[in-house]
Amino acid sequence: MLDDPTQTGTDASTLASSVRRADPADPQISVLDLAVTRGDGIFETLDAIDGFGQALEPHLARLENSARLLDLPAPCLDLYREGIRQGIAASTHPRLSVKLVLTRGIEGAGRCTGWVFVDPEPDFTEARTHGLKVVTLDRGYRHDVAQTSPWLLQGAKTLSYAVNKSVYREAERRGADDVIFISSDGFVLEGPTSTAVLQFGRHLVTPSTDQGILAGTAQAAFFDYAEANGLTTEYRTVTPDELRAADSVWLASSVRQIVPVVEIDGVARGFDAELHAAALDYLVTRRS
Repeated sequence: MLDDPTQTGTDASTLASSVRRADPADPQISVLDLAVTRGDGIFETLDAIDGFGQALEPHLARLENSARLLDLPAPCLDLYREGIRQGIAASTHPRLSVKLVLTRGIEGAGRCTGWVFVDPEPDFTEARTHGLKVVTLDRGYRHDVAQTSPWLLQGAKTLSYAVNKSVYREAERRGADDVIFISSDGFVLEGPTSTAVLQFGRHLVTPSTDQGILAGTAQAAFFDYAEANGLTTEYRTVTPDELRAADSVWLASSVRQIVPVVEIDGVARGFDAELHAAALDYLVTRRS
C-alpha cells in the first residue's frame, strides 16, 4: 500500500517509508472508497521478468494520462516506482504480474488511495502456442468518440471493468476466447485487454490511438522488433474487411505479450509462425 499516492517533492528515504507491505488477504481498503462503490479509479498492469519491470516508463506514462482524463490528482510516479521495486524484490518468482492502482479514495476525504499488487504471472503457453478464437463485437461508440465525447473516458484505463468482463462472457457464449471491438461506424478498435496487430506481407498495422483506445506497450515493443528486422509498421484506421484479409492477426498485451488469432467470427485462419516465434522470444526476454 502507498501512504499517499499523489505526494510530491519527496526524497528517497521518505518514499521508501511511504510503502507499506500488506497481505492482500487482509482488509486494506474502506468499503466507502470510490473504487469499491463506483469503480472510480485507474490502473496499469505490467510484466516483470527476473526482477525487471518491462516497459515501466510507458506504463507509468499511461497511468498519468488516465489520471488526467479522470481529473484525478497526478500520481507520484517515484512512489509507484518504489512500490514496484519493493514488490518485485519481495517475490522469488521469476515472472510476475505487477498491478498499479490509483483511486479517488473516500468521497469527500480529499485523499486518493493507491497500491501496487505483485502476483505470479499466469501461464499463457497454450494461448501463445495454439492461438485464440476471436469474435468481433460492436463497441457502441463511433471511432472518433474520444474527440467528440471525451467525458466517456475512452482511452483511459479505468477500474470500471464490468463491460470488459461482460464481453468475455459473450465471447464464451459464442464459442470464442477473446474479442476485437468494432466501432459503431465500422472501424477496428482493440480487444477488452489487448491491442490488435495485423500483418500484410512485411508490413504491420495497428489501429491508431486517436480512436479512444489505449496505446499498447507490448504492441509498441512488437513494432520495435519488426522495424529492427526489416518490416515496416503503421498506425491508422483499419476496417473489418482488412482484419479478415490480413495474413496474420495478433492480440498484444503486457503480461500475455502476443498471441495469434486462429479464428475470427467462426472462420479459421493461419498466422506467420516464424515471425510469431521470433517476436515472442524478443518480447518475453527484452529489458526495456
